Amino acid sequence: MFDLKNVTIRSCSVSSMDNNIYLLTDKDTGAQVLIDAAADFPAVSRMLGEAAADAAVPPKVELIVTTHSHWDHVRALPEAVESTGARTAAGSEDAADIEVPTDVLLDQGDTLRFGNSELTAIKLRGHTPGSVALLYRDPSGPAHLFTGDSLFPGGLGNTQQDPERFASLYADTVERVFDYLPDDTVVHPGHGAGTTLGAERPHLQEWKERGW
Repeated sequence: MFDLKNVTIRSCSVSSMDNNIYLLTDKDTGAQVLIDAAADFPAVSRMLGEAAADAAVPPKVELIVTTHSHWDHVRALPEAVESTGARTAAGSEDAADIEVPTDVLLDQGDTLRFGNSELTAIKLRGHTPGSVALLYRDPSGPAHLFTGDSLFPGGLGNTQQDPERFASLYADTVERVFDYLPDDTVVHPGHGAGTTLGAERPHLQEWKERGW
């Protein structure tokens, strides 16, 4: 858990694929954003229960964002939407491949407000055509970037050995993430452990040369 000045970030890992689900709660208003309702709705419910004390008022999920359309990241989305009544958001190019209708189509630089806080969408095209990362800028600490399956410790997301897809993802990640954000930015990926941009930056050329 990250207990920041204005927002609490909780996470849980579900399924044999180690999918990460993230929950952000605005402390003043209780407004919440759920990122990637993957696989296990009971786990989502438990995390929502744990977050009950994270705000000055009873919290409520207002938005569920899907970072990309792959099946393992949306398996609990129908139950999560039905249970919370939240709106849904996803990258504009990926929305058609998500069974649950998408209320908010995200493009580069779009802003999502929850209470007094906000996330900024960063398109990282390549793992899927409409993959998005979500940036939260903590006013009193490092930024937090939720990267879905586009950026992990040790490399970029799977582009199926397609040189064009890899080139697209590499270019977006360099220009929109590494050239834009400082080294202390915390990276929260769609699977497994987190990292920082500073830990990954020295390896960018290595990734480019190997093509994955």
